[in-house]
Amino acid sequence: MAAAWLWRLLLLLVPWGGSRAALPPAPPPDAEFTFLLPAGRRDCFYQSAPGNGSMEAEYQVIGGAGLDIDFSLESPSGVLLVSEYRRSDGVHTIEPTEAGDYKLCFDNSFSTISEKLVFFELIFDSPQEDEDGDNWAEVAEPEEMLDMKIEDIKESIETMKTRLERSIQMQALLRAFEARDRNLQESNLGRVNFWSAVNLGVLVVVAFLQVYMLKSLFEDKRQVRT
Repeated sequence: MAAAWLWRLLLLLVPWGGSRAALPPAPPPDAEFTFLLPAGRRDCFYQSAPGNGSMEAEYQVIGGAGLDIDFSLESPSGVLLVSEYRRSDGVHTIEPTEAGDYKLCFDNSFSTISEKLVFFELIFDSPQEDEDGDNWAEVAEPEEMLDMKIEDIKESIETMKTRLERSIQMQALLRAFEARDRNLQESNLGRVNFWSAVNLGVLVVVAFLQVYMLKSLFEDKRQVRT
């Protein structure tokens, strides 16, 4: 039994002399980025993508007054795919993708005072080829002679990879939500402290005025002549 498994392993590892189909280009790695966009400014980012793939672009404003921004996405050929105004977040999927550099722009020119803290993430997926695994099928023995099918192993690995990628995406999204909520709470805390100080100052001034007015009521301003 051990010898049979060793022979199968050698069949899988030893290169064959026959012609092989070219592997599809690997998609670029997923990326996430957080940056500070000053007031009255527009910043653009470029990301290359392979053809006939899938790209998901997600952004969120996690800091700044109003928590809104303008967003646009252009294809490598210059076609405007997405244009949004005064939005706090958005998710857009491009499928199939066009080979080249995509342009993502974030615009805060409508704001003259407040800067914005922006988080965005790009997720890529390579096209699924129907011919994947043909070489495996050529070197594998009939299914009835194997205890575990190679296709089952591949399916389990792909499922695990998809779930791990989705977990990473959800964790990044939860971090963005947490950062936005924290910035909002800190901003509210600053406002509460400011108006509390103003109210305290008004109370102190009113108290002094009341004491002064009561004291002036009991003062005898008549002049005594001797």
